[in-house]
Amino acid sequence: MAVIWGVILHALGGFASGSFYLPYKKVKGWSWESYWLVGGIISWVFAPWIMGSLTVHNLVGVLKQASASTLLWTYMWGVLWGFGGLTFGLAMRYLGLSLGMAVTLGLCAVFGTIVPPLYLGTFPALVHSASGQMILMGLVVCVMGILICGLAGIMKEKSLTSDQKKETIAEFDLRKGVMVAVFSGIMSACMSFGLTAGQPIAELAKASGTPELFMNNAILVVILLGGLTTNAAWCIYLNIKNKTYTDYLNPTMPALRNVIFCAMAGFTWYLQFFFYGMGDSQMGAYRFSGWTLHMAFIIAFSSFWGLYLHEWRGANRLTMRTVSVGILAVILSTVIVGYGNYLGSEKEPTAKAAQPTRAVASE
Repeated sequence: MAVIWGVILHALGGFASGSFYLPYKKVKGWSWESYWLVGGIISWVFAPWIMGSLTVHNLVGVLKQASASTLLWTYMWGVLWGFGGLTFGLAMRYLGLSLGMAVTLGLCAVFGTIVPPLYLGTFPALVHSASGQMILMGLVVCVMGILICGLAGIMKEKSLTSDQKKETIAEFDLRKGVMVAVFSGIMSACMSFGLTAGQPIAELAKASGTPELFMNNAILVVILLGGLTTNAAWCIYLNIKNKTYTDYLNPTMPALRNVIFCAMAGFTWYLQFFFYGMGDSQMGAYRFSGWTLHMAFIIAFSSFWGLYLHEWRGANRLTMRTVSVGILAVILSTVIVGYGNYLGSEKEPTAKAAQPTRAVASE
């Protein structure tokens, strides 16, 4: 039952991540760096501290108890993840929600799922277990679905005129978008590594009386601070370089309205990891597979929004069928991974001895 609850929580996180960019579409007159910074301050500072304080018992005390090396490694993974988050917004800008999410999160799913067991040396044991094989099969299906979605994007790019592409995505640029998405996908996987490195913080939170469901919220405070460092530095640099710092105080622009929509986007974005952390705590001995579930749910929901917002308007029937098959494959992968976790949970007493993730002390 805990695994089913974990899958549901990952689905909620995927919905939040797949939907967070929608409020940004309502921001008027601001440059990308301006609205990304305002939304990011909510995402990386206010939301994690507010939600962390509400759900983690003695949050400040827990962080003080953590070793300096654990805090440093968790923060540094957050800094590296920040590069992925920074370019993630650019991928959406050039490719749109559905295609941008598919390409970016496909690579993120692969690296974020496979690297932790390889790093911990538990990958061979994983391959030889029935549950591990099922989870890896789900990952393969997820990647296939992502590749199919990417193929649909290429088909769309070839079938539409430049003007048709701009109608739905104002700055559509397949080549530039794919390059940015590849970099973003690789770097975004560092969030998974940060959660692994920060597991001692979660254990301290649990020991202080925090329910297991919320213990990962203590880690997010540190990781997202690292993400703030990267994103804020770049956005402020662009504000100065492009002289867009005037966006915030320009009386001709709807500043309050923009801030509200940025705050909505930022808080919704944070909720993806709030629910991810809760789902992660319920996934049993094979927690690493939760990253695949998280990515797959994001792709599924963002693809839905892409279709709803007519990002595929004008595409021919074959292209629409292709993207539909890709989305269905991604959804199927979540079922396969969920079943793999169920098999793992059935054998959890013995599987825990070879738990493949979230046990890195980073000491």
